Amino acid sequence: MEKSIKILVVVADGTEDIEAVVPIDLFRRANFEVVVAGAKEHLVFARGLKIIPDIILENLSDENDFDLVYVPGGAKGVENLGNNSKLGRILQHQKANKRWIAAICAAPLLLDQYNILDADDNVTSHPSIREKLLKYNYSEDEVVVSRKIVTSRGAGTSLAFALKLIELLGGKDLANKIARDIVYKA
Repeated sequence: MEKSIKILVVVADGTEDIEAVVPIDLFRRANFEVVVAGAKEHLVFARGLKIIPDIILENLSDENDFDLVYVPGGAKGVENLGNNSKLGRILQHQKANKRWIAAICAAPLLLDQYNILDADDNVTSHPSIREKLLKYNYSEDEVVVSRKIVTSRGAGTSLAFALKLIELLGGKDLANKIARDIVYKA
């Protein structure tokens, strides 16, 4: 029996709606196991979407076996996760175990804050935070893969980003199938 791909998506009040919902949707279409961990029991995303996460972030073990930990952006969501030592410990564990980490929009700031990025890593982000990430090899590509870290620009790159993550975790054929299923030109 094949091992199921397990993904943790970490969200908070102010998370960018599209950057959370689009990848979650596509991951589930790929039959990946997705756990949405929220900073609290009820959340309101940046554009007003109200969600109830599967689990409260604080209730997760620091040491999990997720194949991917993904943090969507949204300036307020990133700010709200910026003081969360639990997220920092989960990301550090992920890095130490050489498992995938992904961040989009403003969320690469958290990878910097929690010492996930190395000086020679390639990274991208929303243009508004570019200056804060210039100490790395900054790129303006839509999706950037560096070691086991994947970053992307923003809401408009969410589809390409999610499909790249599906490719990395489940293979090119699966990513192409999902792209065809949603009528996405890849």
